[in-house]
Amino acid sequence: MLENRRYIIQGFFIVMGIVFLVKLFALQVVNDTYSSQAESNTRQRIVEYPFRGLIYDRNENLIVYNEPIYDLMVIPKDIEVTDTTSFCNLFEITKQEFEENVLNARKYSYVKPSTFLKKISHERYAQIQDQLYKFRGFYVNPRTVRRYSKPILANELGYIGEVDQDFLDGDTTNSYKPGDYIGITGLEEAYEDALRGKRGVSYKLVNVSGIVKGAYKGGTNDTASIPGKNLISTIDLPLQEYAEKLLDGKRGSVVAIEPSTGEILVMASAPTYDPNLLTGKKLGDNFNKIRVDTTAPLFNRPIMAQYPPGSIFKTVQALIALDEGVTTTDEKIKVNLNNIGDHAPPGVYDVVKGIRYSSNNYFYEIMKRLILRGEGSNIFTDTPLGLEKWTAAVKKFGFGDQLGIDIPGEVPGGVPDVELYDKMYGKGRYAYSGFASVSIGQGELLVTPLQVANLAAIIANRGHYIKPHLIKGIKENDKTEYFNFDKVYTGNNNEYYPEIIEGMAQAAKQTAPRAIINDIEIIGKTGTAENGKKDETLDHSVFMAFAPRENPQIAIAVYVENSGMGGRAAGMTASLIIEKYLRGYIKKNWWKREEYVLKGDFID
Repeated sequence: MLENRRYIIQGFFIVMGIVFLVKLFALQVVNDTYSSQAESNTRQRIVEYPFRGLIYDRNENLIVYNEPIYDLMVIPKDIEVTDTTSFCNLFEITKQEFEENVLNARKYSYVKPSTFLKKISHERYAQIQDQLYKFRGFYVNPRTVRRYSKPILANELGYIGEVDQDFLDGDTTNSYKPGDYIGITGLEEAYEDALRGKRGVSYKLVNVSGIVKGAYKGGTNDTASIPGKNLISTIDLPLQEYAEKLLDGKRGSVVAIEPSTGEILVMASAPTYDPNLLTGKKLGDNFNKIRVDTTAPLFNRPIMAQYPPGSIFKTVQALIALDEGVTTTDEKIKVNLNNIGDHAPPGVYDVVKGIRYSSNNYFYEIMKRLILRGEGSNIFTDTPLGLEKWTAAVKKFGFGDQLGIDIPGEVPGGVPDVELYDKMYGKGRYAYSGFASVSIGQGELLVTPLQVANLAAIIANRGHYIKPHLIKGIKENDKTEYFNFDKVYTGNNNEYYPEIIEGMAQAAKQTAPRAIINDIEIIGKTGTAENGKKDETLDHSVFMAFAPRENPQIAIAVYVENSGMGGRAAGMTASLIIEKYLRGYIKKNWWKREEYVLKGDFID
């Protein structure tokens, strides 16, 4: 009996041993749950955010770069903070903020890391990093924010911000995760795919105090982040800085283009703001202040403002009339002052003289010939037929539609057409006389400063343009891939451009004497755009130009709002920028152009 009991006891222990061995085998070999949990207690997963691509000017001067910042991460299950007051003092937060942030982290996940504090500056991190070991469950994740070498180009560059939940919900590509940054407006948005790079991940060994002891498994599980690509812009950084200096304290814009390439040398809008305000920890507060600023610094005037073109549009009327054959370069047309108000005297005009004196009545007659061609049975049927052809010809110059610049927000302007006047007056119930003000660049015509600068480039090129753009190439691994752009032709012939250019050259000398540079010939045309507001005493000053006459290097449009005649505010500003670009410095003259422009003294 005792012998049987002994065998029973021995069998019991053998069976239990087998059960434990099987269970141990299952835990260690078959089921890796506990193994993974053990590993997670000794390793820390860190998202490696990529360096966003840099942005350079046309001469590879740095415009936008990255500055390191740090996010304080927390794993709720690991939190051990014995002295909350010390923690709050160290990170400059209140006890209430501490408790709210811990609660939010626990709501997100008890075991997964989440952001406790965002965007700790590099300088601040240097002061606190030696104290982090005291607070178990917290660690830092390095990141970068944008910084700008100059306080300029704000609207053109745009800014970056953290993706929100609405964006993530709509991200069908699953390319973004909570905490990622994305380009918002400007080049940052337009070239997001090139700039953003690709996230990586690394695993670190940590001890029970949360101190990193090295790479987990020698870094074999790590995935390196891939930095974004760099952008080579068309901007001339010193020239851009000078243009913004000239616009300081005013409302207006400057757009300068290299005619042969379509590369934008300058795109300045005023009022503006320092792009460094929309980066780092105070981005939200600063954005709200800028957004409610009554001067509208977020309004990018070069591509968003729409004005009547005024007298500069007379060059387009002349080019279309010559191309359509309704006049010739040497035809003399006698005009009086009966049709439309005019500063030019009555007399005999050809194209050169018409542009030189900016004769309203000459261009009234020119457009009348374009509209009333005798193709209809009367003026009411003839007008829509001519208007349709005229509208199509104007749009070939890039008006009435987006030019396609590589930043968001461009508006198309407006070119009146048959559909518009049918709605305004009724079909078959209007004639040329009802919209004759369009002949001199007023009425229902609207253009943007970018479109006007492009017109200057068209005339400089004698009949074609290349789509204006801000980025000319993308650089990766020390290799730059440059973009190619096709020429866009605006008419059938170009033999009449010399007369248009000669008329502009004479007009610039007559109507914009303060813009004249003795040894640099400026081919220009002044304009005055009506402001459309009864409470404003002055219209907008407009100047369009290119230089030099042969082999032009720069085409420019300048708008200075509520500054009167184009030959003063806009003309002087344009000539200073032209001289700065072509000569490299401003040669002093008795007009003291620079002093006038900087002071805004345009009235005397």
